[in-house]
Amino acid sequence: MASTTRKFEADTGKILNIVINSLYSNKEIFLRELLSNASDALHKRQYLGQTDSKLLSSDAAEISIALNKKRKTIAISDSGIGLDQEDLIEALGTIARSGTKAFIEQIEQAAEKDKDAISLIGQFGVGFYASFMVADKVEVHTLKAGQDQGYSWQSNGQSGYEINASSARDTVGTTVVLHLKKEAKEFLEDIRIQTLVKKYSDHIAYPIRLVKDDQTSEVMNSVEALWTKPAKDITQEQYNNFYQNHSGQYDTPFLTLHNK
Repeated sequence: MASTTRKFEADTGKILNIVINSLYSNKEIFLRELLSNASDALHKRQYLGQTDSKLLSSDAAEISIALNKKRKTIAISDSGIGLDQEDLIEALGTIARSGTKAFIEQIEQAAEKDKDAISLIGQFGVGFYASFMVADKVEVHTLKAGQDQGYSWQSNGQSGYEINASSARDTVGTTVVLHLKKEAKEFLEDIRIQTLVKKYSDHIAYPIRLVKDDQTSEVMNSVEALWTKPAKDITQEQYNNFYQNHSGQYDTPFLTLHNK
């Protein structure tokens, strides 16, 4: 397959610009959004595998984060369902398809209020694009379960994107590579990533590994579903993060009930 270069759909460039600028002071949320997407992909593979065992694998269902200080990249990988060419165009080439006008109007009104803007990102499902707050180029390498052909997607978040048939990913799943901006070098530090995983994604029910330069790794999250833990062992912040991650919202829950 030859390289396919496409422009983002109408208004997408404008939306990207608004997302990047209105959320800049909260740029750390990019990691939360990418880990949430990875968790969803793992869950989808397991769910679909219940009716089609060929989609399953003996490989561990997990997420990894690899930092490369020399190349100034962060690579977030999962062994989830993966994407094909159509999926890439649908998921990454189109923003807020069902409500573009409403999204633009609402986020412009909230541009000066970071919290409101963050909430809208969740409502309209454009969290992936928070990546461009910290990266000047994003690559996605993926192989979909049940298929032999993999694909790579890349964009600078401005005019459009490019898709190629690719063997960059030789096992089922997805790897997102962020080429960090100079001012985002803080995210190349192990302790920064560990802190963010604990803050936003500790409740994710799959291991999140930090891969080190010597190729050793360590699991950063507790890998324990919140509902299996006693209420006395859970902080309000953990409840809030769980609610936000699963609802796509960025406010706090009105009421929390825990029966364990």
